[in-house]
Amino acid sequence: MPAPTTVPADSLLGAYARSGAFTDGYTTSVPGPVTLAEFIEAFYTTRLFKIERWLLATAVNLPSTDQQASALARGEAVQFAAWTVEHRADDEILLGAGRTRSWLCVRPERGATPSTTLLFGSAIVPAGPDGELGLVFQLLLGFHRLYSKRLLAAAAKRVVALRRTAGVA
Repeated sequence: MPAPTTVPADSLLGAYARSGAFTDGYTTSVPGPVTLAEFIEAFYTTRLFKIERWLLATAVNLPSTDQQASALARGEAVQFAAWTVEHRADDEILLGAGRTRSWLCVRPERGATPSTTLLFGSAIVPAGPDGELGLVFQLLLGFHRLYSKRLLAAAAKRVVALRRTAGVA
């Protein structure tokens, strides 16, 4: 199961942490090298995330497809359902939707057995100058933390499966 981690100060999400927004991060590791594109595609095409995609399509008419997730992963799209790419680097992407941000990052780990650390995090930008996020946020925080860990676990499992299917070790 993914573990909570501090948002790296030098990351795209780190700017939100420094600004006082709520931020959180989760980490897990998978064997072998994983590209950001592989991680993005795996993350947004898990069965668990497809529930969120269905909710967005149904509740607010923001449908999305696996093909659109693939285009986002390849850098051919800057919009995906409710999210717009805010920043992208070789190893991380930051997407925004209203006051929320989603961040995905890959960090290769070298050694006798190469692996990749996968990171997923979020930011919630306060609506007003007082920095308060409100009662609804507080009520949903426990669910958010559990859901974030489950999403990252599902993405890690999927990225390994996709690499195996493609014949990549």
